Amino acid sequence: MRYMVMSGTSDSTKVIKYLKEVDDENYILATTVTDYGAKIAENAGADKVIAKALRKEDFIDVILENKIDTLIDTTHPFAQIATETAIESTKEANINYIRYERTSTKLPESDLIHEVASFEEGAHKALELLGDNESKLMHLAGVTTLPKIVDVIDPKQVIVRVLPNVFSITKTQETGINASNIVAMQGTYSEEFNKALMKEYNIKVMLTKESGESGGAEEKINAALDLKIPVVLVKRPVIEGIEKYPIVRSIDELKEVL
Repeated sequence: MRYMVMSGTSDSTKVIKYLKEVDDENYILATTVTDYGAKIAENAGADKVIAKALRKEDFIDVILENKIDTLIDTTHPFAQIATETAIESTKEANINYIRYERTSTKLPESDLIHEVASFEEGAHKALELLGDNESKLMHLAGVTTLPKIVDVIDPKQVIVRVLPNVFSITKTQETGINASNIVAMQGTYSEEFNKALMKEYNIKVMLTKESGESGGAEEKINAALDLKIPVVLVKRPVIEGIEKYPIVRSIDELKEVL
């Protein structure tokens, strides 16, 4: 079989490795938007990697040129446009589409959790909770969402944790955030580690997104709640029409639909 795996998450690594383990004759073409993501896909075993954003016509051309049978979408739950484009492309190319989506975040009941539908709404809610122009917001929601936050909140008040690569750090600095406010680290972290980081920077509000279990959202949220820090949580976007396609949340579930 010939697969296209939309990559860029820890889930994509699991999927690529599984497809190679189950049949080393499987051909895997991985797509990602960064060189960093491309290296991860290559290390996982992808036969070919395309490291750039694809428009619908690009998707269709790649699918047809590489004789792809099935597209497995393992992109982040917030990569809404990418998922919608993939669905449209597979429909036109007449191939299978499978959504591999990480399990949703399990939220404790707390008045400190403020759920919002967008990063714009989240920025305004965080500003309200900060209450002044000195208190610090910890942003744990990815570098690409930062511009929407600093449009509302002074960059000097924003502490951000990003991946330790040139792309992420450069994009962060372009928003006006000082180097002293950048924590460059890779991985998901324990509740205790997140608490220590929040204490170190004297955080008053934490903003994150519903990234799911493998994204470490629960550890971030529980750390903040234990410190009585309000949490602004951006909910996952709703992908129209995705319920018509197979949605799996583990390798075991993927096995059942392949």
